[in-house]
Amino acid sequence: MAVLDAVSAHVDEGRFVGLVGPNGAGKSTLLRTVGAVLKPDAGTVLLDGESVRDLSSRAASRRVATVPQDTSLSFDFDVREVVAMGRTPYRSRFRSNADEAGEEAVERALSRTETEVFADRSIGAVSGGERQRVVLARALAQDTPILLLDEPTASLDINHQIRTLELVADLVDEGKTVIAAIHDLNLAAHYCDDLLLLSGGRILDSGAPERVLTESNLGRAFDTRAVVSRHPVTGAVYVTALPERGGDREGRVHVIGGGGTVSRVLYVLSAAGYEVSVGALGTGDSDLETARLLGLDTVTVEPFAPIDAETRQRITERVLAADVTVAGDIEVGSGNLANLECAAESDALVVVEDRPFEERNYAGGDAAAVYRSLREQGAVVAGSAVLSAVARAIDSNP
Repeated sequence: MAVLDAVSAHVDEGRFVGLVGPNGAGKSTLLRTVGAVLKPDAGTVLLDGESVRDLSSRAASRRVATVPQDTSLSFDFDVREVVAMGRTPYRSRFRSNADEAGEEAVERALSRTETEVFADRSIGAVSGGERQRVVLARALAQDTPILLLDEPTASLDINHQIRTLELVADLVDEGKTVIAAIHDLNLAAHYCDDLLLLSGGRILDSGAPERVLTESNLGRAFDTRAVVSRHPVTGAVYVTALPERGGDREGRVHVIGGGGTVSRVLYVLSAAGYEVSVGALGTGDSDLETARLLGLDTVTVEPFAPIDAETRQRITERVLAADVTVAGDIEVGSGNLANLECAAESDALVVVEDRPFEERNYAGGDAAAVYRSLREQGAVVAGSAVLSAVARAIDSNP
């Protein structure tokens, strides 16, 4: 049975290319083929026009370094010795010690991967995440123009995931070419220059993240519904999977937003099938533009105008009619404090908190008191968890 079939791609020098796709799509197989670990039944892998199969093992190892998905090691050397193994392609068979340049490369790799702090520890005594970084350091010490990474962030916490991909992006800026299988589509969209979307052993699409990560492509590749929007902070393509629930979800949701803080929330809730209202929003607000594009029920006020009694009544009506109210991660001033006060009327409340409230409170102690009450009343979640929080709130309040 063929794992990959009719796969053809060209990777330009100095690009960060992400391999994405469902489990079993062939991402790891493609990396192992590019790295000359596997020999294809047909076809050729070319490095600068030269077949990788025609290169000696030493010559290939001077061009391509690999960080495999399985980082288990069967020996018990210390971390520095493991990293120094990356210098093997440059050593004479008659001399066991690395030269001065090699030693500098090892120390530089330890430093860049933040593994120098446990460089003298046994490789068997480090955690899985630490071992992942050690194997990456070994690949950096190999000092090749091409770097192949198979799920380089799989064993890392979110902090080291970001640090690792920031490091990889820096390496690309310095001229390296990187091809990486990445499970997290949003990390891939943020960091990669180009993506190859694999499905069923073939390339379904390729190109810039915004071209590849479309709802249609994701539905075909992963057999799931997804919403593709823009991250409100980074502006990168952002994918949100919609859990299946036997058809569109039922329920009404009112969203308190403003300043672009809930555009993605509106998109996700609407795509999931909920009946969504939003407001009050000032005319010209980017959240209002999103709501209008989606055809949502909106409550509006003039730009920078305070919420008057009539508008407040309209907000309250929607809050009371909704099954759930979502209070976005908004900045609060005296003009829109009434939005939060209206949210307190909800029987089921979800409070989105991506930033501490004190960083976005411009209305003093009154706003702080209202917000504390909302936190005590509702479920406090990150923006990425709004959809599941809304579903739980509706399920618990039939």
